[in-house]
Amino acid sequence: MKLTIQTFLTLDGVLQAPGGPDEDTDSGFQHGGWGFPFGDEDFGASVVNWMSQADGVLLGRKTYDIFASYWPKQTDPANPIATALNTLPKYVASTTLSSADWQNTTILSGDVVAEVAKLKEQPGRELQVHGSGQLAQTLIEADLIDEYLLYFHPVHLGTGKKLFRDGAPARALKLVDSQTTGAGVIIARYQPDGPARYGSYAEEGS
Repeated sequence: MKLTIQTFLTLDGVLQAPGGPDEDTDSGFQHGGWGFPFGDEDFGASVVNWMSQADGVLLGRKTYDIFASYWPKQTDPANPIATALNTLPKYVASTTLSSADWQNTTILSGDVVAEVAKLKEQPGRELQVHGSGQLAQTLIEADLIDEYLLYFHPVHLGTGKKLFRDGAPARALKLVDSQTTGAGVIIARYQPDGPARYGSYAEEGS
């Protein structure tokens, strides 16, 4: 399976708590819910399309707790996201979770990099990481990500958790597709493109 990440980001790279004020208040974060005003029809259609490619969902502990408290209660068969999340195999990376009641959930309690690498060897289309910033950072630093679907929202916050943390390996990405929603969200799909490359404009002009 291909390992993909979908992440909602501000223009200054913050991914913390896009969905609501109480979603993640770590470090006194006061901007929760910043993504809600931009969730128009185009946005929703993109999310549904991405979910339709999934053969598995990978979550960190915090995101799992948020999802598991909400999505099992959404039982409308006409809701494609709820249907996918409630029926697909789900894997939660956690060393503290002892049991998982949400159907089709497996706890990954060992070396998450090794366990995810094994999952990628299984047949299927996409193993999708939803939210789960800390888990995403670990997988990025292990060079396990095959594709990024990044939703850049027209807002900057100046504080909050970011997708690419300081000290992560320097890597290049290749843009393979992009679109802009009516609300101004830029949806960009990237694939890894090797190490970061460098040069100098001064050398071009000499």
